[in-house]
Amino acid sequence: MSSDTTATASDRPWTDTTSPPGDRARALVAAMTLEQKIAQLHGAMETIDIYALTAQAAESGADMDQLAAQIRIERHVAGIEELGIPRFRITNGPVGVGMGDGTPSPPATALPMTIGLAAGFDPELAHQYGTVIGDEAATLGQHVLEGPGVCLHRLPTAGRNFEYFSEDPYLSGVMGVAVARAIQDHGVIAMGKHYAVNDQEYERFRTDVEVDERTLRELYLLPFEMLVKDAGIAAMMSAYNRVRGTYATENRYLLHTVLREEWGFEGYVQSDFWSCRSAAPSINAGMDHEMPDAKWLNEANVKAALHDTSLEIETVDRALVRRYTQMFRLGQFERPYAPGQIDARRNGEVSRRIGEQIAVLLKNENRTLPLEGVGSIVVVGQTTFVDEACLGGGGSSKVDPLYTVRPMDGLREVLDGLGSTVALSKVTVADDLSNLEEARRAAAAADAVVIMAGLVATEGADQDDASMLHDQNRLIGEVGPVNPRTVVVLKDGNPVLMPWIDAVPAVLEVWNQGSEDGHVVADLLLGVVNPSGKLPTTYPRDWADTPFAGHPERYPGTDEGAGYPVIRYTEGLRMGYRWYQSEGITPLFPFGHGLSYTTFELSDLAVRPTTGDGTSPLTVEVTVTNTGDVAGAEVTQVYLGLPEAAAEPPRRLVGFAKVRLEPGASERVRVVVDPGATHHPLSVWDACTHGFVVLPGEYTVHVGTSSADTPLTATVTVG
Repeated sequence: MSSDTTATASDRPWTDTTSPPGDRARALVAAMTLEQKIAQLHGAMETIDIYALTAQAAESGADMDQLAAQIRIERHVAGIEELGIPRFRITNGPVGVGMGDGTPSPPATALPMTIGLAAGFDPELAHQYGTVIGDEAATLGQHVLEGPGVCLHRLPTAGRNFEYFSEDPYLSGVMGVAVARAIQDHGVIAMGKHYAVNDQEYERFRTDVEVDERTLRELYLLPFEMLVKDAGIAAMMSAYNRVRGTYATENRYLLHTVLREEWGFEGYVQSDFWSCRSAAPSINAGMDHEMPDAKWLNEANVKAALHDTSLEIETVDRALVRRYTQMFRLGQFERPYAPGQIDARRNGEVSRRIGEQIAVLLKNENRTLPLEGVGSIVVVGQTTFVDEACLGGGGSSKVDPLYTVRPMDGLREVLDGLGSTVALSKVTVADDLSNLEEARRAAAAADAVVIMAGLVATEGADQDDASMLHDQNRLIGEVGPVNPRTVVVLKDGNPVLMPWIDAVPAVLEVWNQGSEDGHVVADLLLGVVNPSGKLPTTYPRDWADTPFAGHPERYPGTDEGAGYPVIRYTEGLRMGYRWYQSEGITPLFPFGHGLSYTTFELSDLAVRPTTGDGTSPLTVEVTVTNTGDVAGAEVTQVYLGLPEAAAEPPRRLVGFAKVRLEPGASERVRVVVDPGATHHPLSVWDACTHGFVVLPGEYTVHVGTSSADTPLTATVTVG
């Protein structure tokens, strides 16, 4: 070691890369002045009144994209050159590298929405997804990717469901863990969000969520627990809403007791943008970093709190050590800022492959799909869905795409690649349906009709209902029956009502696909790719079937004299498919549903052991056979019914495995259900012991291809 290096390590011990990250962080903080410490507690954006700006946007009818465009968001913490602290650059996620540090934000690959990724039921797909995000964030010189989001699809119309994975906590956790690991493999901090129960956008700055502890633990906190324990996630983002009367950014029970004492979280907690509501109470509770400005953790407030002892300097130091430890852990102090160029073609191809494996074939009567043996195809729909690639996801997570593939361009390219001479045409239907008759005539004259419809949800607002906008139900209901070979392609980020379902023979859910929309949809429609996705959330037949019909206390909440809406999760554990099964209601399409261009059969179920003490892993094996004439993939889904004494809904997802098979081929699929796993598959939350426990009794293993189709069962007895 040279004398210069020795001097540096002696004078600036935090630069010694051989020291543990925590030691380096503590050494750095010890060398900082109070003013430097305070400057590092918050983002560097000039403080604005976001609440007033949001209210103005609502009054004027502006959406979150327009609102975001008005705000010059500097997503960073200013560096301190004399200490070697880099400018800390933060970019939004989780559907790609979104609004990053800088104006305008750097373009990136617009990936399919996260809800669609979950439909893949494949952790390897999630890892590829996270790899693209991590690679691009690192290439652009960003230190933090704000994602994955693992709140649940409690409300079918929630504005940010497109950013979240599923209504099921286990599926959300598995996919979130894979994404987070892949992001951090690139030296980028992954940030789980929005902690916790930010399951709706309505009045998100004000509303209070009241939820019992058992429901909170078994459902809504579970994927966050998996991120901490299984992914080693470096950061969490606290939510806007109150939880049991206390804002999430001030909620010591969530930020300290649960997150750190019980789960062992070693990362740092950042506020959602403008979710911080105080100085001393927030940082004392366990919030470590305010973004995007210094509305609360500014020099005047922090010094005043230190002076009156409502805040201690050790607590300030703790917050900084937590963040610096993760930065040192991921090598961010040593990495020079040298933004490069994203490999758009390579990452676009990955996005295309992911997109093709997450589409869900909801209905396919008379083998309408794939579209083979037709001489002409007409594409019908409103401009958002037929004229441009459907990027989806309004608000701060929206990605500025490097490129897009429009629907008609994608169809033409794929048809040309197949050497097809199919005549292709399009009718763009006005939002007011003024040219609907033109679409009907074109549909009647074509050999096949593809109606593209859907919705683009947005941060900051929930949908008024589960219907598609601009009277698209009428469009489908009137154009669909005109041609017996009509396919509806849904491009959305939420389940939608389908009053027209009996009028069309085929429905393909492709989600908001992003950059590769045109190629993905073409490959699926023309049979280049066989759809293999499964619904990650239940599609209701009617709004009256949901837990919210006639229950305003569940949503949008009621004013109970507090002066703000109080939302009560009184449905408890009966959320998503658990609700429909508990209430005996048949949804339009159940959780886990998804068809294929081929057929599969599950047989020869074996579960071992069949008796035990509730600590040994269960091995579930089943043979999956492709009984059709096309190669395809099937997802074996394992659900567990708990003993009657548990007072649980009928079943919960505890395992799944996706297998790809050639026609006539079979494979023995194995799923291991470990009682000691982070998602507590056999356990219930016990208030007396304040922990998860396995109850004695009979457990029923249900195996099939959706939550409603589990023909194979076995019983396991826990003594």
